[in-house]
Amino acid sequence: MKYSGWPTPGELVVGKIESIEDFGVFVDLEEYEDKQGLIHISEVASGWIKNVRDHVREGQTAVCKVLDVDKGSQQIDLSYKDVNEHQRKETIQRWKNDQKADNWMTIAFGEDVDDSTYTEVANELIEAHGSLYGGFEQAAIHGAEALTETDLDEEQVEAIVETARENVSVPYVTVTGYVDLVCSTEAGVDAVKEALQAAEGNGEISNEIDLEVTYVGAPEYRIRVQAPNYKTAESELERSAERASAAIAEVGGSGSFHRERKTDNE
Repeated sequence: MKYSGWPTPGELVVGKIESIEDFGVFVDLEEYEDKQGLIHISEVASGWIKNVRDHVREGQTAVCKVLDVDKGSQQIDLSYKDVNEHQRKETIQRWKNDQKADNWMTIAFGEDVDDSTYTEVANELIEAHGSLYGGFEQAAIHGAEALTETDLDEEQVEAIVETARENVSVPYVTVTGYVDLVCSTEAGVDAVKEALQAAEGNGEISNEIDLEVTYVGAPEYRIRVQAPNYKTAESELERSAERASAAIAEVGGSGSFHRERKTDNE
C-alpha cells in the first residue's frame, strides 16, 4: 500500500527511474501514490557529468534523498549523490520489509480489506512497534502479548498473530550452559531424571522457546536454549538450571550451574 501524502525534506525514499533527460532524471516514488520526483543533473553524482546514463539507467530502483517539496507546483526535488551505500542498503531493506508487511495485511484481513480498517490496524502496529513489519515480527515472536498495548480487537489480534506465525521468519539466538546434578541417596537416579524434567520445563515452555537438555558426562548436563533474543534466552537458561537444582535439592541432592564444560568426554 502506498502513502497518499507527500514525502518530507531529508527523507530517504525508494523510486524507480522513469526517464533520463540531459538536465536530470525523473523518478516514480514507489512508496507514494502518483508522486514523481526530479534528480537534477547536479544531484546525480559529484563532479562534472558527461553522460547521466553513465550513473543511472531507466528502470533502476534507486534510493534518493528528498531535498525540497513544493506541493503547489507538484514538484519534488531529489538527490541521488547524497545517499551513501549504507543508507541505500538500509532503505531498500526497509522498503522490502514494508512490501512484505503489506502482503501480510492482505493475508490477515483479505484482499478486499477497506482502507479505513487497513489504516486503523496499521497505525496501531506502527504506534506499538515502530513499523508495520515490526508489528508482525513481534506478533510472530510473542503472540498476542505483543499487541496488548494496542486498541485492536480480539479478532484482529488473532488474525495478525496467525498470519505472523505462518509467514514471518523470526531471527533466533542460541545460548548454552551446564548444570551439575548430584544425589547420593537411594533415589538418586530417579531424582536426577525428575530434575532433568524440571529443567526442560515439564512441558510448560513457551512456544517461542526451544530448550533441550542433554547428557555430557556425570554429573554434568548441557542446557541449550534457542530464543528470539539474548535477554530471553539467558533468562530461560538460568531458570532451567534453577528448576533442576531446586528439584534435586528437595530429595537431598545438589545442583550447580556453570557456563563452561567441566568434563573431557562428550
